[in-house]
Amino acid sequence: MTTTHCQLYLISPLDVGGDFPAQLEEALSAGPVAAFQFRVKDIDQHEAARLAEPLQAICAAHEVAFIVNDDVALAKRLKADGVHLGQGDGDPREARRLLGPDTQIGVTCHDSRHLAMEAGEAGADYVAFGAFFPTTTKAVEHHPEPEILTWWQGLFELPCVAIGGITVDNAQILVDAGADFLAVSGGVWAHPEGPGAAVRAFADILENQPAG
Repeated sequence: MTTTHCQLYLISPLDVGGDFPAQLEEALSAGPVAAFQFRVKDIDQHEAARLAEPLQAICAAHEVAFIVNDDVALAKRLKADGVHLGQGDGDPREARRLLGPDTQIGVTCHDSRHLAMEAGEAGADYVAFGAFFPTTTKAVEHHPEPEILTWWQGLFELPCVAIGGITVDNAQILVDAGADFLAVSGGVWAHPEGPGAAVRAFADILENQPAG
């Protein structure tokens, strides 16, 4: 993923069944989205693949990268555009060997400059810092300051993703600090006016940034 200004990176809720495909269609139709991360827990690969299929098709129709969270084998099975690895989810070098040179590989680096540099050296395509704000998506141990984004931007070409409790109301500080992507889950899916309204609101913030 390359960028000249900050872009939106959607992360799925844990429940992607039911009417979620319609919600995803609404979100992707509302404004520019760079990537969508498929994030499900505690289901087998066959069920995950079944749930992913319609979502992957929607992403393809909108030319949005489809990224699988935490599961290199599932990413390979789906021929996904990328995989996002937590610190306990395997080595980016091994993921690269299994998935090939064109697959996007992202790595969660929490609040650690050291882990981010290691990920870059291991061939990651982007690094993710967070959680910047309180989030209900997962238990959070790491709370970086926005300045870590500024530090990264000053030294490295590799894109950085800000994650964790990001909403329309608090996004600006992360954009100003230098995030290339805002990874958003509840800030879109739980938006009181719906995911389409949330994506439009994020677009208003992101489109008013100076390119750099």
